[in-house]
Amino acid sequence: MAKRSRRYRRAKTWYLLTRHGNNFLGSQWGGGALLVLFSFIALVLANIDATKHLYHELLETEIGVHINNFRLFMTFEEWVNDALMAVFFFVVGLEIKREIIAGELSSVKHATLPAVAALGGMIVPALIYLLINHGSEFEAGWGVPMATDIAFAIGVLSLLGKRVPISLKIFLTALAIVDDLGAILVIAIFYTSSIDFVMLFSGLAVLGLMFFMNTRGVKRSLIYLIPGVTV
Repeated sequence: MAKRSRRYRRAKTWYLLTRHGNNFLGSQWGGGALLVLFSFIALVLANIDATKHLYHELLETEIGVHINNFRLFMTFEEWVNDALMAVFFFVVGLEIKREIIAGELSSVKHATLPAVAALGGMIVPALIYLLINHGSEFEAGWGVPMATDIAFAIGVLSLLGKRVPISLKIFLTALAIVDDLGAILVIAIFYTSSIDFVMLFSGLAVLGLMFFMNTRGVKRSLIYLIPGVTV
């Protein structure tokens, strides 16, 4: 009886932990709380002499797969920047597409404000940076402060949960995405020494194929998975 009672208590504890964990992660503020928490931890680890070298070693640790002749390895930081952020922008892009088609951004009147705000959010920080660093060796870094950290902005906003109106979240998301797209163009135009046109036009060709599939009424998302990953 005692053994059965212990098993029952362990099962009940595991059930409650799983339930509360799912409720936390599924809440509007759960992801934002984790983002702020781990950002704080990262800032502490990166700025303490005893731990900062371990922190940077973790970012530079290579992770990947090696199957026969196929080898794909990137550092932990590259996996975050090139893989996870691509998924994040894909999801946010779907949200913006929905709003453009049948939501808050479905008219030019509604879409103009976040676009103009994003333009100001790019130009003003760049001018402030140039004003402070004019004539120094860091002057060429004016493009760095132009991009909004969309993940952090939305994460912090989500901490307020339902107290924040949907229209404000949509405005911030649209502003941040337009801002980031503009910053990407700045990098491509002003900070790129050469362009791989084969890769560029290959990506455009696959995008064209996906657009054609969409116009032909293909709706199943799995069909878009392979060309999406290829892009």
